[in-house]
Amino acid sequence: MPHLKPLKGRLLIAEPSILNDSSFNRAIILITEHTDSNSIGFILNRPLEYTIQDLLPEIECNFRVYQGGPVEQDNLYFVHKVPNLIPDSIEVDNGIFWGGNFESLKFLLNNGTLEKTDIRFFLGYSGWSKHQLEDEININSWFVSENDIENTFSEENSTLWKNKILQKGGDYKLWANAPSDVNLN
Repeated sequence: MPHLKPLKGRLLIAEPSILNDSSFNRAIILITEHTDSNSIGFILNRPLEYTIQDLLPEIECNFRVYQGGPVEQDNLYFVHKVPNLIPDSIEVDNGIFWGGNFESLKFLLNNGTLEKTDIRFFLGYSGWSKHQLEDEININSWFVSENDIENTFSEENSTLWKNKILQKGGDYKLWANAPSDVNLN
């Protein structure tokens, strides 16, 4: 697999070497912004026990909420693939959009217009300052992979990290079936 740059729309895959980092152990992060001054993304494979309705009782919707990252965990964020229904969305890449008009979103959720596979909600985000992400990639905390829309919106992505590690091949295959807590090995 060639070395890819961390661009909007790509995935950051946690290297097995960051097993002791509880925030990012086995994390898969969708990069939604990458500029000269910062990078922002959301963890795709950390479902929480909350639904949207648990957090916002005025919204009658049971879509699951995910842990987006350790920054601003009291804020709700969302990515989606329906910009025609949610005005003011920001295109991330290849059919994936970030944010948009929240009043329109509430209306769509309360009317059952959206499917679970149209949108993903996150508490918090993952963020890096200028050059921080590149530095972490250079010390082998992350590798970058292409994304497809199914990775972002799949209801079942508990094996996403394992699959990406297997795709990387080589010595990575050894880590694919290792327990998440290596002390249990």
